Amino acid sequence: MEDPAQRRVDYGARSFEPDDLAGHPLAQFQRWYSEAVEAAVPEPNAVTLATAGPDGPSARTVLLKGVDGRGFVFYTNQRSRKALAIAHDPRVALLFTWHGPHRQVAVRGRAEAVPRTETEAYFASRPHGSRIGAWASEQSRPIASSAELRAREEELRRRFPDTGSPDDVPAPPHWGGYLVRAHEVEFWQGRTSRLHDRLVLLSRDGAPAALDDPAAWRLERRQP
Repeated sequence: MEDPAQRRVDYGARSFEPDDLAGHPLAQFQRWYSEAVEAAVPEPNAVTLATAGPDGPSARTVLLKGVDGRGFVFYTNQRSRKALAIAHDPRVALLFTWHGPHRQVAVRGRAEAVPRTETEAYFASRPHGSRIGAWASEQSRPIASSAELRAREEELRRRFPDTGSPDDVPAPPHWGGYLVRAHEVEFWQGRTSRLHDRLVLLSRDGAPAALDDPAAWRLERRQP
């Protein structure tokens, strides 16, 4: 393989100054997310979720399924490693990495389960195959072979045939959403010579705050 230390990308001269910030973290995130979509960044809703469970830290990619004044929402099997880690310690971190525009958004906060009605409404919007998959996979647990998983999937397809109705596969009781309520949101813009711009919005009292409340946040600029 090549020497990764020799691979370098010049991030260019685009800057990000306090005057460029939108009125609150939600508006700024929405602006950058929309620009990532316009720049054809692959899966701009992909986000790294970091947790600390009883067995130590771990990280994985999940998909953002909602963001509003409350925070950031994703869904998963609630018996998975990430869910067990959240049950152990609800403090989590999120990292959105958008390589095209050389941007990152780093979030620190606390995760909590979303209301069951919200989970069921989202689950009903998923494709039939994805709903079957949520039943078939005992996420994070060992399995002898992929054939075993496929056999379980086929049995569930017979149990829950595709009728075209959003109700043909109910949400599993062990599957649901998490809301990450933030107390810190960092907007990172890559700059030339690695002198990046880092503007960090911190909740004034250190506790999770509404993303759409300008009065709840203070600005801190950090060195790259």
